[in-house]
Amino acid sequence: MSRWNGFRRLASVTALMALALTGCGDPNLSALQPKGPMAQDQLNVIMISLGVMIFVIAAVLAIYVYVLVKFRRKKGDDAIPKQVEGSHILEIIWTVIPILLLVIIAVPTIMYTFKHSKDYTKDPDALLVKVTAHQFWWQFEYPNYGINTSQDLVIPVGKKVAFEVTSADVNHSFWVPVLGGKIDTNPGMTNIWHYIADEPGVFAGKCAELCGASHALMDFKVRAVPQEEFDAWTKKMTTPKTVAADAAKGEQVFKDNCLACHAVTPNGAGLGPNLNGFADREKIAGIREHNDANLKEWITDPQGVKPGNKMPQVPLKEDQLNDLVKYLNSLKQ
Repeated sequence: MSRWNGFRRLASVTALMALALTGCGDPNLSALQPKGPMAQDQLNVIMISLGVMIFVIAAVLAIYVYVLVKFRRKKGDDAIPKQVEGSHILEIIWTVIPILLLVIIAVPTIMYTFKHSKDYTKDPDALLVKVTAHQFWWQFEYPNYGINTSQDLVIPVGKKVAFEVTSADVNHSFWVPVLGGKIDTNPGMTNIWHYIADEPGVFAGKCAELCGASHALMDFKVRAVPQEEFDAWTKKMTTPKTVAADAAKGEQVFKDNCLACHAVTPNGAGLGPNLNGFADREKIAGIREHNDANLKEWITDPQGVKPGNKMPQVPLKEDQLNDLVKYLNSLKQ
């Protein structure tokens, strides 16, 4: 009886854990809630594999129960069971069935692998984006628009986006789970990838390759917008900006302390992220809510926020820090 009590307790805990885990996950980060055709194809393969595994488990369990009941020892029966050395029919069956199950999984897997590895970087109907991974941030260049930005990847809904991905330092991996699979970014090498977003939204991107102390903090955002909104964004990003009078002091602080690494022009590049349109980004350093307190903490203690990153700590007085924050918050599209 105690054995069954233990089993019931274990079953109850397992059921509660399963129920709790069904509520886990961000819908804009889960590969099980696809927002693009590649992600949907990959989910189809997952479901096919899951179906095959459930079938195998159910079949084996059914056979196990049948044999357990059918050939159980009868009361008073002490005879030795008939010894069976083998059955050619059964051997053929349990050889052919696994082969067929593997074929069921292998065919769509191979088909989608070739389908998703196509190179669209020369396709005139595709949007070309060059992705460069850094410790620990993402650089996005739109060569056909003269735009170089970071952390927020803006793409039009329903349009194929072709990526050329590489790394500026160590191995990283470019991944937007709701749009599809991942692709490695390797220093000295350019890999190709593509995504399509089926609907507007803000989707979470991740680095999927252990790349250093702040690997888990190497996040970015994908903003999928209608084509007309994307066109308006590219126009704003390439339109020269004027600095407000109350931000002029902060601009000078920026030039004196930050300009060596950060650009604020549409296609400028440097050691750090391009800050053109910085004030419109949802996150600071890709992970913190965009507000003055978090921005000040990032500027004064970047290693405390993202250990191992390459941003130096800049000594600023309180009034300089306030002026710099005001200037950065003026960098709107």
